[in-house]
This record gives sequence, C-alpha cells and structure tokens, in this order.
Amino acid sequence: MVSLRERGAITGIGETAYMRGSGKTPLALQIEASLKAIADAGLKPTDIDGVLPYATGDSVAEDIITCLGLNDLRFSATTPMGGASCIAAIQAAIMAIVTGVANHVLIPMGRNGFSGGRVGSRVQDVPQFRVVGQFEMPLGAIAPAQLYAPMARRHMELYGTTSRQLGEIAVTTRAHALLNDNALMKKPLTIEEHQDSRIISDPFRLFDCCLESDGGAAIVVSSAERAKDLRKPPITVMGIAEGHPDSPSAITQRPDMTIIGVAKAAPRAFEMAGVTHADIDVAEIYDCFTFVVLCQLEDLGFCKKGEGGSFVENGRIALGGELPVNTHGGLLSQAHIIGMNHIVELVKQLRGEAGKAQVKDAEIGLVTGYGDMGDGSVAILRR
Repeated sequence: MVSLRERGAITGIGETAYMRGSGKTPLALQIEASLKAIADAGLKPTDIDGVLPYATGDSVAEDIITCLGLNDLRFSATTPMGGASCIAAIQAAIMAIVTGVANHVLIPMGRNGFSGGRVGSRVQDVPQFRVVGQFEMPLGAIAPAQLYAPMARRHMELYGTTSRQLGEIAVTTRAHALLNDNALMKKPLTIEEHQDSRIISDPFRLFDCCLESDGGAAIVVSSAERAKDLRKPPITVMGIAEGHPDSPSAITQRPDMTIIGVAKAAPRAFEMAGVTHADIDVAEIYDCFTFVVLCQLEDLGFCKKGEGGSFVENGRIALGGELPVNTHGGLLSQAHIIGMNHIVELVKQLRGEAGKAQVKDAEIGLVTGYGDMGDGSVAILRR
C-alpha cells in the first residue's frame, strides 16, 4: 500500500467575506474563493488539472471548467461525507497526485447557508436520508440539532458531562472570533449568556449550535515536488484519513452513540504522520455543535472517552492554552463553510499568517471534519 505521507501539500488558500445574505450564487462564491486560492499559490487557472466539487452542492466539475476556462482537466470526483467532505477531498486529491493523474487539484466550497435555504432542508441532501426517514423523522427529528442531540444527552448520562462544559467551547470559540476580521459574531459571549440562551433541542442551547451563513473558501493541493517552486511555502500533509461510524447509519440505533468516525480515522492519520498528540500545536476541530468538538477531542485521543468535559475547562483550548482550538471562531462564531474555513485557518496558522489569533511557533497542526450521521476525517499538517 502506497503511503500518502508528505506526498502532497496545500499550496493555495482563498476565501470570500463571510456574511448573511451574500446576494451571490454558491457557484459565484466558489469561483471567487477559487481564483484567490489559485493566485495565492502563484498559479494560473489553466494550471489546475483536478477538481473536487462539494458533493451535495449545486455545482459540478463542468461548472468549474466553464467559469475558470480550464482546458485540460484530468481528474474530478466528489466525497459525499457532509462536513467531513473537505478533508476527505484532500485525501482523494493526493491519491490522484501520487498516481500521476493530476498535479494541482482545486477543492472549492461555496454556499448560501443563510440566504439559500434553512437548515431543516439540509437533511434531505444527506446520503443516509432513507435511514433517518425510517427512525428519526417519524418522531419529528428533521434538523441536525435534533439528530445529534441524543448523542450529547447520552454522553451526559454516561459521564456526567454538563451544559456549562459545552458552554466553555462556545465561549472560547467566540473569544477567538473577536480577533478575526472575517467572522460574523462580534459580540463577546459569557458562560452565563450561554446558560440563559434558549433550548433548541435538549441539551443543545442556542449558542451550542453553529451559524447559518453565506460565503466561499477554496484550497489548492499540489504534489510535494511541484509545491517547492510555488509562491508560498508549502504546507505539507503529513497524515490523512477518513472514517465512518459503526452500523447502522441511524444514530439512535447504534450500540454506542458517543463514538463517531473520527475514532477510526485518527489512529491512521497519526500513524501515517509519525507524530504524537503532544506534537500538535493547534487544532481546528469541526464544530457544528459544541458537543461534536468535545466528542472529537475524545475520539482523536487527546483525552479518554468521558473526559472531554473536564478537558475543555480552565482555558486549555483557548489561545495560550495547551491545545488552542478553532482559532478563527469556527462554525460556531466565524461562519459555516462546511469546514473549509477550518482548513484555511490551519494553513494560515502554519504559515504564520493568522494575525491576532496566531499561535506562537505553530509548526504542526490538526484539522478535522464531521458530517452527516457521524462520518469523520482527519488531516495532520506541517510547515
């Protein structure tokens, strides 16, 4: 089996302004971000010979070909894993690069999560919709908050995790967003405000839930060799993996609702990278809900199952803490761009371009994706 270790690198990043009500189509947002990412890499659009559009978006490879004027696209694919898609797409891109199919692969993301459709309609795009339709929907669960809430409640019952501990994640992430000019949420958040916010789906309160937002982000993945000659220092992919949750797809029917796909992907990514958890300087953890961050920290191996609540307390995941998490504000307070903004932020951190939120001497970082009914993806990057 061919190892993907250090065979590919992220060479370009781009993002639009994040907002509520863009007035642009998702495709226009993708193209805007893509042109920025291609220019950031020091490439021309015609240098792109691979593209991985978002599987449940409304754009396909032919749209990218037309809008960017591509004449020699050799590789296209999709990775239908919801919020785990972007990192899974990096893995697919590197596989195409290693096999000689492509040299520079564009991974674009653009969405109108606020102005183009509300979150309840999102479930109908999920590949596992038929299973949700059999078990959860007859009971009225149609939105992600309702589908994931039983996971969090089960964790609380088993391990004593509290709503205030979930609030630590929301408050810390908001503090990081205040340092980011391209973040939607600009008002400080306290634990008391988190606790006073209304229940959305028990145990999730308003501030446990991610934003609905518009915007675009994109990256370019290149071969390690070609990356050396491009405009910016390459950010090398040391280890990468995807993982899927145990059967069945219906969350409430699983033997253990508190274990997700990241638990399978993490050991593979760390083994490929050849690093330990102590080597990680900064982590961008997919945060559609606060509990999903806590659960991933456990399944990644930063703490044992059931210890996530205490792990996130006392500033451990804040800037200056042991493991700074979501330094850009994340989906909770920056914007919901299906996790592509997490990848962009980690590249900025490792380049030393993260501005006020820069983690000092960040050399190795980790980024995750979480999607649909528990799909997971992990990438470990270095400068």
